[in-house]
Amino acid sequence: MVDYHAANQSYQYGPSSAGNGAGGGGSMGDYMAQEDDWDRDLLLDPAWEKQQRKTFTAWCNSHLRKAGTQIENIDEDFRDGLKLMLLLEVISGERLPKPERGKMRVHKINNVNKALDFIASKGVKLVSIGAEEIVDGNAKMTLGMIWTIILRFAIQDISVEETSAKEGLLLWCQRKTAPYKNVNVQNFHISWKDGLAFNALIHRHRPELIEYDKLRKDDPVTNLNNAFEVAEKYLDIPKMLDAEDIVNTARPDEKAIMTYVSSFYHAFSGAPCAATAHCRCCLSPPTLTSFLLQTVLAVNQENEHLMEDYERLASDLLEWIRRTIPWLEDRVPQKTIQEMQQKLEDFRDYRRVHKPPKVQEKCQLEINFNTLQTKLRLSNRPAFMPSEGKMVSDINNGWQHLEQAEKGYEEWLLNEIRRLERLDHLAEKFRQKASIHEAWTDGKEAMLKHRDYETATLSDIKALIRKHEAFESDLAAHQDRVEQIAAIAQELNELDYYDSHNVNTRCQKICDQWDALGSLTHSRREALEKTEKQLETIDQLHLEYAKRAAPFNNWMESAMEDLQDMFIVHTIEEIEGLISAHDQFKSTLPDADREREAILAIHKEAQRIAESNHIKLSGSNPYTTVTPQIINSKWEKVQQLVPKRDHALLEEQSKQQSNEHLRRQFSSQANVVGPWIQNKMEEIGRISIEMNGTLEDQLSHLKQYERSIVDYKPNLDLLEQQHQLIQEALIFDNKHTNYTMEHLRVGWEQLLTTIARTINEVENQILTRDAKGISQEQMQEFRASFNHFDKDHGGALGPEEFKACLISLGYDVENDRQTGSMDSDDFRALLISTGYSLGDAEFNRIMSVVDPNHSGLVTFQAFIDFMSRETTDTDTADQVIASFKVLAGDKNFITAEELRRELPPDQAEYCIARMAPYQGPDAVPGALDYKSFSTALYGESDL
Repeated sequence: MVDYHAANQSYQYGPSSAGNGAGGGGSMGDYMAQEDDWDRDLLLDPAWEKQQRKTFTAWCNSHLRKAGTQIENIDEDFRDGLKLMLLLEVISGERLPKPERGKMRVHKINNVNKALDFIASKGVKLVSIGAEEIVDGNAKMTLGMIWTIILRFAIQDISVEETSAKEGLLLWCQRKTAPYKNVNVQNFHISWKDGLAFNALIHRHRPELIEYDKLRKDDPVTNLNNAFEVAEKYLDIPKMLDAEDIVNTARPDEKAIMTYVSSFYHAFSGAPCAATAHCRCCLSPPTLTSFLLQTVLAVNQENEHLMEDYERLASDLLEWIRRTIPWLEDRVPQKTIQEMQQKLEDFRDYRRVHKPPKVQEKCQLEINFNTLQTKLRLSNRPAFMPSEGKMVSDINNGWQHLEQAEKGYEEWLLNEIRRLERLDHLAEKFRQKASIHEAWTDGKEAMLKHRDYETATLSDIKALIRKHEAFESDLAAHQDRVEQIAAIAQELNELDYYDSHNVNTRCQKICDQWDALGSLTHSRREALEKTEKQLETIDQLHLEYAKRAAPFNNWMESAMEDLQDMFIVHTIEEIEGLISAHDQFKSTLPDADREREAILAIHKEAQRIAESNHIKLSGSNPYTTVTPQIINSKWEKVQQLVPKRDHALLEEQSKQQSNEHLRRQFSSQANVVGPWIQNKMEEIGRISIEMNGTLEDQLSHLKQYERSIVDYKPNLDLLEQQHQLIQEALIFDNKHTNYTMEHLRVGWEQLLTTIARTINEVENQILTRDAKGISQEQMQEFRASFNHFDKDHGGALGPEEFKACLISLGYDVENDRQTGSMDSDDFRALLISTGYSLGDAEFNRIMSVVDPNHSGLVTFQAFIDFMSRETTDTDTADQVIASFKVLAGDKNFITAEELRRELPPDQAEYCIARMAPYQGPDAVPGALDYKSFSTALYGESDL
């Protein structure tokens, strides 16, 4: 969690936090980062080292001259430690241990160590500064040590309005130079380049020494020299800087400027302030009594005002804490990473904007409380006791609770964001393994193609042969990783990963390269084996170690990779397979441990032979970089990862057992509902074929059957509930049933549709029977004949089936009695025999009537309509027109009066509303075209 106070610290060399108080007495741990910062500064600009040498030398001499000595070369004159110890005694006013006067290096190191121990005793942590570097004249370390001394004894104790060290010194400079034009002190480098700031400091305290109005901003060298000379001559501040070095440097050294400016601070801050003139009047006793009473009352009023302010501030702060903590304890996660990031941004806005003012309020509250208690104590008043719950300790407890809630809230936010980001881990896993493999294969082809053996000596060839054998072992050890990469790529393809093309391309490239490496390895081995000779015993041992260490090392790497590998399983069999594989792996650990001991024994034997034969080894095995220390370290890592893998697999096993229960629960119900739906579909098919009894009986039976189907719906609803649990558990397959919820829904909808369609067919048959006057016996005969020729029970007849059905109903048509089928000419003859005079066009028109959609099938309803027209008397358009013609007196039109006279009123108005005005040459007013009425009823043509 980000510390708001630490994030706002701009200076890390000393205890300069505002919270340390005016004395600057914070922890000296802030010195820990100074050496790293020191090194970085010196490397950035060599000109800074020159400035630091001059400034630090002058600063040291300003104190050493009090002891009657000085230094010339800062990195030479402190090497024996004597003047360093003297410098520390002068600036601290304390005695150091007695120095050693010997000239040997050990005496010098002991003296410097005494000085460094004294610095450390003042709370300064010296990072990477040792006595040896100072004695050896290391300029960088010597300058770093002197800067540390300057920080501790010249800058750390500077305090201005609760700021200390660098911030306090900067604030002092800003306030002293604020009235001066062209001066804006914001730092200890660029702000001092023109020299005006130095002159302003002197003029503010000794105006008689500087004619500030005559200085020009465009003449920095003159300004700087003027300030340096005046300070040295009148203020006893030695010249620590060169004007030309400051002007000619893009950014003057900050440490040199701070050191020099601190001398001004110590020179002026110790000067006595001008006394404020005032006088005291001699008062008479009554007047003195009144004066004393007024003073007491004023003190009490001021104290009560401070108490009220404390109570108000404490209440406001505690109320803010009470409002903020519930917000920080809210742990309701969002669904998207953008929403969680917005919550994180709100939290960071709280840390940046809302909390800092409250930190200041809390600090101010404690200061006010301490000030009030001091005033009460000085005025002989009892101590102030805040209201219950508003003590400083109460506020601190609330504040501690607030910060605990902050920490938990931020950790929760970051964990949630990380959880959402891990969803694409599989693709990242592929990229990681591919990158590892590609990094390993980088340069291997070039190495295998290199023909260095052609010009090599015998000893060189021997080394090349061993190296190649070690590479072959390494190559074989990497086979598993290539297979894993291919397996992950295949899994990404099966999951329809959006970037599968690039994954496949990269995978194919790796596989092709792997094949090429195998071929090149074989070719190189054949070339090297031609010159292979017997190696010496120690080389054989090294080679044996390399051969066994490389695969064992890769085995351990693969084992660690497998033990840390993330896994995704979907069935209990898969997790049990992983557990079984893990158990099998654990069973190999004793053999692996023996192999490890054997490999280490080879290494020890090689060293023993070398020592006994006085052979000086180069220090490492030339055939491998796998050292015994690496093997032991990785073996310990494998031992630590095994129980962690056990725990992860057991957790996943418990999850899969729960999923298996959900699968079995769903399958047991689905295996009942699925066959039930299928049986009902078959029963409906049989019912539609058999159709026993009257149409009304059949309709009643079908509706009763439909109600029994609808009553089965709760069983499907139960399945839906179980399916919802399966979906929430992200279960995608179920080997215990062939039925899916989607199949069952479709089957259920088809079942309801089929029974509804069957009921509708019977209702239409009733309408047809009643409208055409077909008897029940005829209807049953039509149904029996239709069902007989509906061989596939599909509810429709093909052309040949339709022809055979007509013959079975009594049409005298010449056809093949054995096959029961007839061609189009036979069917045309059949229709002619029933009274039709057909040509090809008429035949095609009839077929379009019975099969209007040209589907090649004749439904039972179309068949009934056709047969009803053949077996019953029906009105036609010609009959209707002839009837109107009789009423109209053989005219081509009829009037409304004639219709109202000849027909009942409702029928007359019905006809008038549907007749268009007659437009013929013999038309009369009000004439109506009765042919338009026929067209409205029968269309443009009729059968």
